[in-house]
Amino acid sequence: MKIVGCDFHPRWQQIAVFDTETGEINGHKLSNDGEAERFYAGLPAPALVGVEACGNSQWFLDMLGRLGHTAWVGDAAEIRASYVRKQKTDRRDAGHILKLLMEDRFPRLWVPTAAQRDLRQLLIHRHKLVEIRTRVKNGLYHLAMNQGVTKPSRLCGVRGRADLEKLPLEGWCARRREDLLVLLKGLDAQIGELDQAVEQAAFAHAQARLLMTQPGVGPITALAFVLTIGEVSRFQHSGQVASYLGLIPREHSSGGKQRLGAITKQGNRFMRQLLVEAVQTTCRLDDTFRKQYQARSHHKPKGVAKVAVARKLAVRLCWMLRQNVSYPEIARIESSPRVPLARTTRPMD
Repeated sequence: MKIVGCDFHPRWQQIAVFDTETGEINGHKLSNDGEAERFYAGLPAPALVGVEACGNSQWFLDMLGRLGHTAWVGDAAEIRASYVRKQKTDRRDAGHILKLLMEDRFPRLWVPTAAQRDLRQLLIHRHKLVEIRTRVKNGLYHLAMNQGVTKPSRLCGVRGRADLEKLPLEGWCARRREDLLVLLKGLDAQIGELDQAVEQAAFAHAQARLLMTQPGVGPITALAFVLTIGEVSRFQHSGQVASYLGLIPREHSSGGKQRLGAITKQGNRFMRQLLVEAVQTTCRLDDTFRKQYQARSHHKPKGVAKVAVARKLAVRLCWMLRQNVSYPEIARIESSPRVPLARTTRPMD
């Protein structure tokens, strides 16, 4: 059997190959324009290939699976942290990855399936179009405010757009308004189609339907949470869930002194944004979250309070997936004086 440590780059890759039968270790530099595929096709299957998590490498992982090899994706931060030398080269990196594989210390990550990756692309594509639409709206608001409109947010509706078209603009300002309105109309149609696709995918997913029973959690947040968390059994307690999403504070404690900072943000930025947005609706509909938010808002900034409640929401959603219970059951447990929720949710609290 062959074990391969791969330092992957978009144009080439440096590998270190260990032969378990002979004990030999060889290094190679392969180009990704066909040389790499020919090399891995010549390896006797199945071979174990370890690679750091990086972008633009999905084709490489798919190729390894097609050739019958096993590909492990490792945490790049942990791999680098386990290397104590100050010298960093491609050859050293490949050799270090191979060493971790041989010593069974490779920090392997969970990898989503092809179907999950495809649904992720749906959510990301919609998110990017919404960002573009926001920039287009801001451009229209800028034109309106230069004409004395004091409340440009009212231009979002049908009547508001009609008023926007009546503004006395000339020259390139009028041309800019016309082009932005055309872009806005096209983006609204495209985002509407994507919203329907996300809603259909969420209602077709059993776990996403379960999360949508929580007030304030819609199809987008529910589907994104399921696709981001993946196998919920990977997390043993709530601290791991919050850490995975980057919702725990930075910490530098030593000598009996604890120093905490802002959240680490070492996680999915898109998922954190969705959780904070969902919290603003959840606090209006769920008494438990509203009380927690109001209590923190008395002595903390509102932004900090929202992030803290977003962490609580992430823990609850993960607990709902683990226990396979919907919101009505949680509300019943919270309202019961004999069975407190903290006792029933101890593994995820």
